[in-house]
Amino acid sequence: MMRSTRRVFMMQVAAGSALLGAAAAQAQGAPLVNEKDAQAVSLGYLADTTKVDGKKYPKHAAAQKCSNCMLFTGKAGDVSGPCGIFPGKAVAGNGWCSAYVKKAG
Repeated sequence: MMRSTRRVFMMQVAAGSALLGAAAAQAQGAPLVNEKDAQAVSLGYLADTTKVDGKKYPKHAAAQKCSNCMLFTGKAGDVSGPCGIFPGKAVAGNGWCSAYVKKAG
């Protein structure tokens, strides 16, 4: 009985790993968020953090970028990557939105 439990566990681990790998691959090929999308507009998302209106978003700082935001799940140094705010789409690593939260560390 112990063997079948291990066997089932190993199959579940293999299936889970395959799903995670597929999700990561899909996220890498995800389309970029359009700055004119309703959600992007409501959050003030721009693909270039240097173009953010400081008067409209006074808490914005030049060092704030999607790539160093806690919601960005891409790898460090990626030009673009997935974001928890825009499911199924990628954001520019150099982008910014009002949901920015500095990544710990």
